[in-house]
Amino acid sequence: MRTAEQAADGEHTPWGEVTPEAARKLLVAAVEAFAERGYHATTTRDIAGRAGMSPAALYIHYKTKEELLHRISRIGHDSALELLTAAADGEGTAAHRLSEAVRTFVRWHAERHTTARVVQYELDALGAEHRAEIVELRRSSNAAIRRILVDGVRAGEFDVPDVPGTTLAVLSLCIDVARWFNAAGPRTPDEVGALYADLVLRMVSVPPAGAPVRPAVAQKK
Repeated sequence: MRTAEQAADGEHTPWGEVTPEAARKLLVAAVEAFAERGYHATTTRDIAGRAGMSPAALYIHYKTKEELLHRISRIGHDSALELLTAAADGEGTAAHRLSEAVRTFVRWHAERHTTARVVQYELDALGAEHRAEIVELRRSSNAAIRRILVDGVRAGEFDVPDVPGTTLAVLSLCIDVARWFNAAGPRTPDEVGALYADLVLRMVSVPPAGAPVRPAVAQKK
């Protein structure tokens, strides 16, 4: 039976970039197990069993359970960063680029909500070296959104007294979709993406003439 995430990908094989096939199956099983039970409550036996393999077979492809989590997290964060960077580097106004960034980032978290929950919420389970690597990718995602906001402020499109804080708010709003999204719910990933893009633009846009002026907030580095 196909999962919701497989259906969202159409004919795309989930985690098709992972080879050989046995390694891919183990990674898919790990995503499901980590999302359902949490990283710490999941055993390598659980993962191997879901993949239809013996526990010994897992160690042929992954030395540890943490290595599996790192592979999942790395691929997920690379994909998310690619979406945000493409939007930040795109053509058009800052408003257009911010809308595109939010829309695609939200859609990714909705279409792959099971994967995204593992990618976004199991960071602390990584070892120090792997965690530092992923944190750097998250900083790059933060920088992509911040760059769009700064461009919008400079162009007079956005009213954002606190760019770092607003950047965090925008990313948090998008990421939280993975926590609650239900493929059987009333909204599709595209609809949620469009809704959130509109909400974010309303949040940062220059207020109408005559609206009260908000006091500036010191920019934190």
